[in-house]
Amino acid sequence: MSVKESLFGEIVTIGGRVESDTRDVTKALMKDQDATVVFEDLNGGKAAGNLFSTREKTAAALNVPKEGIVEHLLDAITSPKQCELVDDPEFRRNSLPVDLMKLPIPKYFPEDGGRYITSGIVVTEYAGKRNVSFHRMMIMDSGHIAIRLVPRHTFTLYNMAKENGEELKIAICVGARAEVLLAAATSMDFGADELEVASAMCLKGHGHPLRVGKCDNGIIVPADTDYVLEGRITFEQTTEGPFVDITGTYDFERQQPVIAVDKVWTCDDPVFHLLLPGGNEHYMLMGLPREPMILKTVRQAVPRVKNVRLTEGGCCWLNGVVSIKKNKEGDGVNAIMAAFTGHPSMKNVIIVDDDIDIFDDRQVEWAVATRMQGDKILRIPGAAGSSLDPSSHGKTTWKVGFDATIPVGADRSLYQKATLE
Repeated sequence: MSVKESLFGEIVTIGGRVESDTRDVTKALMKDQDATVVFEDLNGGKAAGNLFSTREKTAAALNVPKEGIVEHLLDAITSPKQCELVDDPEFRRNSLPVDLMKLPIPKYFPEDGGRYITSGIVVTEYAGKRNVSFHRMMIMDSGHIAIRLVPRHTFTLYNMAKENGEELKIAICVGARAEVLLAAATSMDFGADELEVASAMCLKGHGHPLRVGKCDNGIIVPADTDYVLEGRITFEQTTEGPFVDITGTYDFERQQPVIAVDKVWTCDDPVFHLLLPGGNEHYMLMGLPREPMILKTVRQAVPRVKNVRLTEGGCCWLNGVVSIKKNKEGDGVNAIMAAFTGHPSMKNVIIVDDDIDIFDDRQVEWAVATRMQGDKILRIPGAAGSSLDPSSHGKTTWKVGFDATIPVGADRSLYQKATLE
């Protein structure tokens, strides 16, 4: 499923020439984030953004109901499936000269360190371990990219290779299908194969496994990706940033490794996927894949969990809601603590009863307003939180849980809205 096959919902087409270093791309993407925006000529190439900016569009791409996305992801994480290796992957249809400055890659905000690849997933293999993960990547020149390496799995593989005096071979994929993007953003054990998680989602949602193909450097990537950049993470370091991250605030400069790009492949008529930093699609692709882990950990503490959600108002990262059916008093508090375990970056969580639609912010706020008092608030000081939260100043955070559930044994009619039935 290329980018062109992922154009769900309302589509807005920008027909004229748009330059990479103007603010026109960001303005168009921000105008209506529910709409998919297609740029016919961005710096000479075709591009599209807001592809998966709503749960509805993401669900359509996965071919599952909106309410079933989290279970769909969790099932795939629990039961990954092998991919299908093909000899003629679509991404190898065209080989372009290595000139990143000519690709449809924009600068999104005025103080950004440069033009950024924001939807790119990095696939790498080393010492028998494969990893697939999102990384923001700043264009330096025609053949080099600064990559932000958070100290997780790609960072670990990079250091393993570096200790052996080797550069880390990678492939950057832009325009991957929704299953691959969501799998790349999940939190899994080191060495687990995200492509097989994506394959499980493809099999369940579309009836076929994920098709993959091989790059010249040996890296296996999704076959129907629009752009694939083969390269190496070198020993060189450079200044990366500033960059607007998920909270919509600028993240600061860091010294980060440099990628040397060796080859650029594309499918026929490729479309470059633009991911608006701090936008709704950023929320969906970064936050939504964390929900299965919250669901899993809360289920270990409270058997009857209906659903979980990281809220858009909390950047799909810092604030969450969990709906449960209580067996005993204290289940709400246990759900709070388990939710923080499932997503350590979250700092506020609301627990509601299973009659509350957690996708409706008004219903959630109503539950807080009518079903709880201040003594049902759990405050946890000095906890490790998200470095993306500007209020934490990169240090510890206060975590706050709200138990907005009806007390066990209470007269439930006192807590329910009147109906005509």
